Amino acid sequence: MTLRTDPHRLRGSIAPLMTPFTTGGEVDHESLANAVRWQLANGSHGLSIGGSTGEPSAQSIQERIDAIRTVLAASGHAVPVIPGTGTTKLDETIELTRRAAELGVDAALVITPYYARPTQEALYHWYSTVAAEVPDLPILAYNVPSRTSVDIAPETVERLYAEVPNFVGIKETTRDFEHFSRVLQRCGRDLVVWSGIELLCLPLLALGGIGFLSATANIAPAAHARLFDLWSAGDHSGALDIHYGLHPLVDLIFTETNPAAGKWVLEQLGVFRSGHVRPPLIPLTEAGQAKAKDLLAQAGQYVSPVQAEFNIGAR
Repeated sequence: MTLRTDPHRLRGSIAPLMTPFTTGGEVDHESLANAVRWQLANGSHGLSIGGSTGEPSAQSIQERIDAIRTVLAASGHAVPVIPGTGTTKLDETIELTRRAAELGVDAALVITPYYARPTQEALYHWYSTVAAEVPDLPILAYNVPSRTSVDIAPETVERLYAEVPNFVGIKETTRDFEHFSRVLQRCGRDLVVWSGIELLCLPLLALGGIGFLSATANIAPAAHARLFDLWSAGDHSGALDIHYGLHPLVDLIFTETNPAAGKWVLEQLGVFRSGHVRPPLIPLTEAGQAKAKDLLAQAGQYVSPVQAEFNIGAR
């Protein structure tokens, strides 16, 4: 297993892409490919599609597979691609993960099953079963208790890492910073651990994490890549400057339910043709737009510029 011997290949700022839709609600593959190319031009170290920011629960399995295919084609495998492949159903999760593996992704990010609230033993069986179906694909757990109502315990992560050959890591989207520390203490620092909480991306690096998936990277990819690069080079003061400078953009992304605000910004920038979100979400309201404009005024220097070649709205 390549990532067992070189887990740090999945390092840095992994951009958790938003899924663009047309104004009619269809997946906009041209805008998605444009966003991928813009991300790469701004230095993102990896790409993910199909996580919470990508509205996966509002899409069919085939739509998610097609989006993965678009990301791979547009990226040309220049950076690792790690899609979210989890659902609430085991058969769908296995199908999506297997299809992603066939397309040539570098790893799969599998969310803890939401709504059902499985026990720790059930979570172990869930992940070990999925991993066994795709033995050559590295699997990472996606722990996001605020959305799933279940928290995968450090002991369960340790057991999976010890017993499942292709289980290589976890995306921790929890504000319980002690959880991060206990996972790394139990498993060792070869475990791939990412932060999915925007304001914990930098602190996790100090604990031994090797990267992060920040929703704000959708609008500020260069700043997120730079933050990681500065920290890795030992310029901790420079990394801290970016960390604190990004705070208004974090507030912007969560002005209303993510990804409505981020999609609105991407439409304004011209990266997406439309800021459409699928139900049950609604587009950013007028009040939300006013707040977003105020926050952009505070931290607009961290939003990556969009050169003419990436302004799809002007084409």
